[in-house]
Amino acid sequence: MRYAMLICGDENEWVGLTPAEEEAAMNAVYAWFERWQPTGKIADGGVELQPSTTARTVRPDGSGGVVVTDGPYLELKEVLGGVVILAVDSMDEAVEIASTWPSYAGLGAIEVRPVMDR
Repeated sequence: MRYAMLICGDENEWVGLTPAEEEAAMNAVYAWFERWQPTGKIADGGVELQPSTTARTVRPDGSGGVVVTDGPYLELKEVLGGVVILAVDSMDEAVEIASTWPSYAGLGAIEVRPVMDR
């Protein structure tokens, strides 16, 4: 079964890192991938998202059209920063793998959610 690791955090903390702190955090992330990719547990190498300030939110306007706004519509401290898809046997295994994700400034939580297979 596939599970999504939704990596959430506070972008303001991340952008406040020094170059050395950012490099150390990214090296920890790369080491995490080096640990798990050979096991076949990562179904998709994942994506890191640009800051939420670069986003556009598209919502139905109720009359058949859409309204587009800059950035996320909701004002949240923690936003989605990346996604990794796992291929594992159970939610417990997905949570076990997600719990090994490195901790660094700005990381708030990792949501683990089953992926719909249709």
